[in-house]
Amino acid sequence: MLLQEEKVRPASISRIRILGVPVHMVQIPEVVSLMTEWATHEQERPRWIVVADMHAIIEAHKQPAFGAMIRQADLTVPDGISLIKVARRKGVPLRTRVAGTDLMKAFFKHTQGSGLTHYFYGDTPQTLTQLGLKLRAEFPGTAIAGWHSPPFRPMTAREDEQIIREINRAGPDVLWVGLGLPKQERWIYEHLDRLEVPLILGVGAAFKFVAGTVQRAPAWVGELGLEWLWRFVCEPRRLWKRIMIEGPQFVGLVALELAGWRRFS
Repeated sequence: MLLQEEKVRPASISRIRILGVPVHMVQIPEVVSLMTEWATHEQERPRWIVVADMHAIIEAHKQPAFGAMIRQADLTVPDGISLIKVARRKGVPLRTRVAGTDLMKAFFKHTQGSGLTHYFYGDTPQTLTQLGLKLRAEFPGTAIAGWHSPPFRPMTAREDEQIIREINRAGPDVLWVGLGLPKQERWIYEHLDRLEVPLILGVGAAFKFVAGTVQRAPAWVGELGLEWLWRFVCEPRRLWKRIMIEGPQFVGLVALELAGWRRFS
């Protein structure tokens, strides 16, 4: 049974711009409330949530076309301690980040027994299989409409059309996309007009973390804002550029913005 709750509207949520990207100043309970509203009511179009971290902000800064894409999302939530610190410097006392893994678990807990159906797109067959097992064990009654692991290459037009038909035929209430940023956001944006799903969101590595195929940093590490370091130690070849290059870029650009020496449109 879903809990009765006060409705949250995106228009009523304050936003701040970080390097020109509007980010909603929300916490997990508010996001879960909105997700529940969108997933359980008929929508004229799919609602899209972006889980934005430092990497997303830098990608949007470097690639204006990508920035224009994610500005079309219905909600952009702050993941990553760096965004929380910027929000605090701008006068918004956010307590904690909205990490994809935490948001995913909170939503499944909140809607447990509601009958909502889910579809998972991305990652490997092994991760998706384990993800389904973990979710059903932790949240009995979880209804999975389907899942698909795309090939690690560009899809043909025929394959692309086939997966869209498969998702729409499955009729999920929520479509979870785990392709990693920015690939997942581009995929969602390019398919929004063809997907017949009430709610869509990209959650990056959350599939792996929830499934347990990749170990997430302990809670105390995340609370100290050091999960980035944990992930770097675990996956240095994949994350070195993000940590060593994009991290300092983000700090420098935000410092200019906070000092009022540079504006980002």
